[in-house]
Parts: sequence; structure tokens; C-alpha cells
Amino acid sequence: MMKALVLNEYKRLDLMEVPSPDAAPDEVLVRVRSCGICGSDVHGYDGSSGRRVPPVIMGHEASGVVARVGSAVRGFDPGERVTFDSMICCRNCLFCREGRPNLCQDRRVLGVSCDDYRRHGAFAEYVAVPNHIVFRVPDGVSFDEAAMVEPVSVAVHAAARANPSLGDRALVVGAGMIGLLTIQALRSAGCGRVFVVDLAADRLRLAKELGADETVRSGDGKDVPAVVRELTGGLGADLVMEAVGVDATVSMSIDSVRKGGRVVLIGNIASTVSFGLQSVVTREIDVLGSCASSNDYPACLDLMRRGAIRVRPVLSASVPLERGQEMFDRLYAREPGLTKVILQP
Repeated sequence: MMKALVLNEYKRLDLMEVPSPDAAPDEVLVRVRSCGICGSDVHGYDGSSGRRVPPVIMGHEASGVVARVGSAVRGFDPGERVTFDSMICCRNCLFCREGRPNLCQDRRVLGVSCDDYRRHGAFAEYVAVPNHIVFRVPDGVSFDEAAMVEPVSVAVHAAARANPSLGDRALVVGAGMIGLLTIQALRSAGCGRVFVVDLAADRLRLAKELGADETVRSGDGKDVPAVVRELTGGLGADLVMEAVGVDATVSMSIDSVRKGGRVVLIGNIASTVSFGLQSVVTREIDVLGSCASSNDYPACLDLMRRGAIRVRPVLSASVPLERGQEMFDRLYAREPGLTKVILQP
């Protein structure tokens, strides 16, 4: 048996004794040391996402120690520090064979319960995961930091989708967790200047600390696209990373990019958005979606090891699993200054 934080009904988490998972022949059993609360977990907590149907053990941003390996697993030994992808792919479909496992036809995500499947996650003492999504944690990267490789991979994948050229001027719309990591991913990819827009002054201060050249506080009728054009000699940003996912910010992103520029949509709070079609067509704007990550973990872990992407400044709290209900309530209430919380089983 093991301890686990179970979503038994929406907005109610119970710390319970549940059966420990077994490691299948191709799986690694991980003793979880750190697991981050993702924004998608918070949306699952209240039922709004439809992808955390109780009862379920949530949690997919995790790291820990190998406890046991399945009979067919080679290359991992008990005691090794590891992290793992949140996404389980089939490795056989067209997209997996193309090297795009994030688009897998049978993609499953840890800690998700929906109409198609239920896969318990890592808000627990142990979790079993396929060995092909397990990665060693480099020396110098803590368990809390290693648990952040999943959101780091989202930012790195999005930056790769943008395909920046050396010296590009980039705008990041939204300075939440993914936006703050995207700033650093763009810097690592060679962008010359990075601008950031957000409503919250505290997030913009953190954006500056993590590499933003200029910050713009939106709201109160401020014309953000006009400010961006002023910062770019009247042209607009070469590329825009939209990390919110609602009508207003998507439209702002398209209005802030230059002719022939690129807009990458990362955020997806809203299921549908609308924007000016003629503005996209007549200015030949590339609008690209970016979903999760695709074989990016080794590069992300190396970026973290070298300090090229820093996650420690965005970690707000690291607390025992027993405080899970409290931390979810505080995140759900959008407590100011609270960005990323790590639960430690």
C-alpha cells in the first residue's frame, strides 16, 4: 500500500492508502520525490477541463528514484534519480514514426481520467511508467527542479515551433509559468530581444529577472500592439508566443506581429477563439499551434543543468503531500504571487 492524494469528487482531495502499482515488464516503478501542480490539474480539480473525472490520482510533473524495474527493462537500476515524460505514446502510429509522439493517435497522459481512459498519476508515493519515457536527472539538478522538466519542455517545443532566426525580436503574451519559461527558451534559441506583456506587475518583475528586455502591463485600455510597434521601429514583433489562450490575447498577438511574422499558440484556456482573418491572410502571418513536447526532454534537462533555463525563481512552495488540498485551494483562488507549487510525497 502507499499514500496518494485522490480526487474523489470535484474540489475535494483525500490523502488515502491505496494499492501500490506494479511494474509491468516494460515499466519502471518510481518512488516519487517531487510532483508539481500543473494548471491543467487545477482545471481538473473543479471539473472544468473534463479530463480529471473522479476518482483519480492526478499529477504528471514529477521526479524521483527508481524503486524497481520490469523484467524487460534494460539501462535503469534501482536508486537512480529519474524524471519522466507526462505523455505515453504508442510508438507505432504514423505520428510516432515521424518523431512526433505528442500527436500520437493513442496518446495518453499520466494523471488523466476521461471518456477514453484512466491513468493514475504521481501525486502518490509510487508511480509506474513505461521505460521509454524515463530519463536520468543530471547531477546538480534537484528533485524539485527536475519535476519542472515537463513545463520546460512545453516552452522549448513552442520555441522550436517558432523557428526563430538569430536576433529576432519576440513578444511573449502572458507571464504565467509557461510564459516565463518561454522567455528563457527564446533566449537560448538566439532571439535578440524579448518583450513580455501581462496584467500582473509581480509577474512582469519576474519576467525581467528571467531575461525579458522590456515588459508591458496590459489593461486599462492600453494599446499593446501600438507599444510593440514602437519598440520595433514601427514593424511589429518578428514572432509572438501566445501563452494564455483566450480571444483578447490571441487577437493581441496577431495585431502585434509584423507582416510575414509568426504567431505560436501555446495557451488553450478557451476551446474556441476568433480573430481577424483578413489581418492574417493579407499580411501572410503564420499561425502555428504548439502541443506539449516532442522528444525534447534530454535537451531540456541539459539546458537546466547548464543554467540556461532557470526554474528555481518560479517555484513558489515545496510542501508535503498532506497539504495538497490547501495548495489546490490557494491556486484555484489565484492567490497573488503563487506560481508553481511542488508536492512531496
